[in-house]
Amino acid sequence: MDKIDKILLETVADLHKVPAGAFNIRKNGESVLRNSNKDIEIVPKKNGKGIDIFIKKGVKNKSVHIPVIITMGGFSDLVYNDFYISEDCDITIIAGCGIHNNTCKDSQHDGIHKFHVGKNSIVRYIEKHFGAGEGEGKKILNPITKVFMKENSQMFFDSLQIGGVSSTIRKTFAKLDKNCILNIKENILTSDDQYAKTYFKVQLLGENSKCEVVSHSVAKGNSVQEFISDMIGNNKSFGHVECDGILLDNARIVSIPKIDALSKEASLIHEAAIGKIANDQLVKLMTLGLSQEEAEKTIINGFLYN
Repeated sequence: MDKIDKILLETVADLHKVPAGAFNIRKNGESVLRNSNKDIEIVPKKNGKGIDIFIKKGVKNKSVHIPVIITMGGFSDLVYNDFYISEDCDITIIAGCGIHNNTCKDSQHDGIHKFHVGKNSIVRYIEKHFGAGEGEGKKILNPITKVFMKENSQMFFDSLQIGGVSSTIRKTFAKLDKNCILNIKENILTSDDQYAKTYFKVQLLGENSKCEVVSHSVAKGNSVQEFISDMIGNNKSFGHVECDGILLDNARIVSIPKIDALSKEASLIHEAAIGKIANDQLVKLMTLGLSQEEAEKTIINGFLYN
């Protein structure tokens, strides 16, 4: 691992050294470090295009790290990761992808993740995306996440785009069984001419299933963001979608909601708010000695990261 590798891993997975427990670190299309243990088994796919992660029944308070980094220009990576979480588990999965591109050629990572969450299990999934490098080549990230939840399971999904990503199309699909809870938090920062599109489709199939999607985004420069949500209540269920965006410069944010109650006992809510930073917030911070730029940064950091 060189200096750039370490910076990327620290940024997207909070790794300062080789982690304890199970992990798989992928660099430029290949696994460079991998470890399984008695609770979590990581098996490479036969075609080399990803891994299968098996969490054994009853495993609690354990974590697995699966970050991906790319440090080459003109490189395209496609990976399929499947997670099989058995019953009665409590597990944290730390993913994320960092691209460092100093060339004039585009670099891209497309990650397709499937989660099969067993009965009564709790999963915390953290995914960070980051782009860096001074080259004109783009840093492109297109994650697809598919979630299948068995009854009484819970999943908490935190997705964070820190910055530097030229283009991203993020798709999330979920199907919830009886008494399931899915909580999704998304935070996206774009600037310059960057583009970000997110699409959520959640089917509340089981009785008393619940889902909350909260998206906070900040768009700067000439960047464009699109947020599309599709919440479907097939049973007695509750769904809440919230999209809040801050606009700076000449940026644009588009929010397209869809809620579809296929059962009269489904309760579905959508909220959206897009606008500039409130002037009174800036004034208050500037009276405390901050410059306008420092005040804007403080407000944005609080909005995205708290």
